[in-house]
Amino acid sequence: MKAVRYIALAIVGLIVLAIAAVAVAVLVIDPNTYKPQIEKAAEDATNLDLILEGDIGWSFIPLGLELNNVEAMLEGERFVRLDQLVAQVDFWSLIAMSPRVNTFLLDGLDARLNVDKDGNGNWTRIMPEGDATGEDTAAQEQAAADKQATESADTEAPAGDSEPLNFNVENVQISNAQIHYNDASTGQSVTLEDFTVNASEITLGSSFPLDISFRFETNQPQFAVDGRLSARLAANEALNEFGISELDATFDMNGEPFGGKSVTAKLAGAVEANLENETATLNGFTASLADLKLNADLAVNGFGDKPELKGEMSIDQFSLKKLLAALGQPAIETDDPDVLEAIAFSTQIGGPAGTVALSELTISLDDTTFTGGGSYTLNNSAVVLALQGDAINADRYLPPKAEEGETASEESSDAAQDGDAGEQATAAAGAPEESDLLPLETLRTLLLDIDLGLGELVISNLNINEIKSSITAKDGLMKVEEFSGKLYYGSFDANVTLDARKDNPTWAIGSKVVNVQTLPLLTDLAEVDMLSGGANLNLDIRTAGNRISALRNNAKGDISFNLAEGEFRQMNLTRMACQGIALANQDTLSANDWGTTTPFNDMKGTLKIDGNTLNNTDLVAALAGMRLEGNGTVDLEKTELDYEIGLKVVGEIHRDEACRVTEYVKNVVIPVECRGNFSEDPAGLCSFDGSRFRDTIKDIAANAARAKVKEETDRAKAKAEEKAREKIDEKLGEEGGKIKDAVKGLFNR
Repeated sequence: MKAVRYIALAIVGLIVLAIAAVAVAVLVIDPNTYKPQIEKAAEDATNLDLILEGDIGWSFIPLGLELNNVEAMLEGERFVRLDQLVAQVDFWSLIAMSPRVNTFLLDGLDARLNVDKDGNGNWTRIMPEGDATGEDTAAQEQAAADKQATESADTEAPAGDSEPLNFNVENVQISNAQIHYNDASTGQSVTLEDFTVNASEITLGSSFPLDISFRFETNQPQFAVDGRLSARLAANEALNEFGISELDATFDMNGEPFGGKSVTAKLAGAVEANLENETATLNGFTASLADLKLNADLAVNGFGDKPELKGEMSIDQFSLKKLLAALGQPAIETDDPDVLEAIAFSTQIGGPAGTVALSELTISLDDTTFTGGGSYTLNNSAVVLALQGDAINADRYLPPKAEEGETASEESSDAAQDGDAGEQATAAAGAPEESDLLPLETLRTLLLDIDLGLGELVISNLNINEIKSSITAKDGLMKVEEFSGKLYYGSFDANVTLDARKDNPTWAIGSKVVNVQTLPLLTDLAEVDMLSGGANLNLDIRTAGNRISALRNNAKGDISFNLAEGEFRQMNLTRMACQGIALANQDTLSANDWGTTTPFNDMKGTLKIDGNTLNNTDLVAALAGMRLEGNGTVDLEKTELDYEIGLKVVGEIHRDEACRVTEYVKNVVIPVECRGNFSEDPAGLCSFDGSRFRDTIKDIAANAARAKVKEETDRAKAKAEEKAREKIDEKLGEEGGKIKDAVKGLFNR
């Protein structure tokens, strides 16, 4: 026992002697006398010129070091400057094996990081070139040795023998720090200045306050941020559990990305993370940018490939137009200036590990609401979405229509200023090249299963109801398996298949339309009221390409149509037919109440699609007293129509005497032509075809000739019979008269 006591006394004595020696050294030795040696040692070991302008101070209790006005030059240019560095450690905490930093103060740090035109950074030239390889090798060997020793120690030492780190810092202050980065090869300049950090009572296992402020600025693009952050931070002694609470961060930004305007972003809430359990939570977290505010409460379980998420997220109602204005972005011009003023989003987040599932999803766009849910699978990026909306008028979101006559007047003025037609053609030739419609590589990666529904849609002034659509995509094969709805008292159902597995994608389009009323449809769509009736269509089209021009040029297919109980409006085919009949009758029409429509019972035909051209050879329709037959083409590229129609007279068609259907005109065809640009004047497309009426005259003349021949033949026959009877009477004379009287008496008996 005495030996133990003597050993303890000896250890205490050694500690006391050590403390006394350190105290004497601090009091007796002046470190400023060693400045030249310190500067010389730095110059010998590096390419830096170290200049210690200020005093060097050190203290015993607390044990600390103070440097003032330190500067390091590299190749004649400032590399680092430091106004003051103070590092103090509580001496007694070292004795107790529980180190406590009393104060760490860093003031006036100024670092200059420069990259030359060849892309070489000045920090790479700190060490002498001759020693770089050897020192790097030595450093690598030392790092490998340290790693091996660490792994060996970890293997040999039992897990229970490791003790948590006990680390305490009373005060940390960093002020007036700045870092300048300049790249001569790109012209990029980045500055971090006014960087300030204040923290106190930093102890593992409990929270401590932290305040940070800074200014960050770049020149490409011109952009600046003034940031302020305050929070309470916490970390456990094992350094595997962290927390941030009472977060309050504000970033004032301005520059080119925001059109020169100032924008404020804010963060608030609490964050916790456990690295050992691989869990993290966001509690009461909010992030805002101008008037846009995101709210989230979220828990994450697992940091690997298949995290499990649970919580909720929402975006408060905001105005997109006001947000863009606040961010200095171009305004979105819409036909209705009151749209994009109320947008909101909310959802619950859940799902199995590796899948982000959204439930109770609600998206609001002005007076339209979408509800539903969806999911996103992390390992294969599969998207599943089901949304149902109530009603939306898409026309309100389109760009405003140009004022009538504005475009034409502007073009005329430009043409007059630009010069002759040749110069205009040159300008037109410089138009931008047509771009691809779809990103094929992206399409090939999509894995989609989407169901969308909408109660009512107004688009291009069309009213469509009860819309349903189902979209799938896998390995570059995308299908719209259903796109159906109610349209103007009828219905439609379409399907589309896009095969994007090759660089020249193929398309297959099918559609069926049942009893869609054409008059309100055409009126709402194009303000055209030239045709009415219940339309029935069957469409089957194949095409290939990834540009509009290619799709139109490569289109092949059929459109069969039937229009029941309709009428041609703004044209009277009966009047056109009567004009031809009156000419045949060599008479003049007297009626003036013809009206502007032509009713028909049924019109049907088939359109053959060949690129931009639609060919029709079997157009037929039943009209009052006539049968319409026609054929022609429609050029979709030029929006031109070229049709020849024949009105075959099969019965009485009008009460006008000049339009009487005689045996000469019955079954003849009255020609009508429909030609012109159907996008400009659809009502003036059709008219009586006088050039083809010559063929009709020939038919009428042939009918008249046949009737004349028959008439002359009958007259000659009757005349011959009469002459024969007269000769018989002459021969018989009186005896013949008696015989005839006897015969009459016989039959009268």
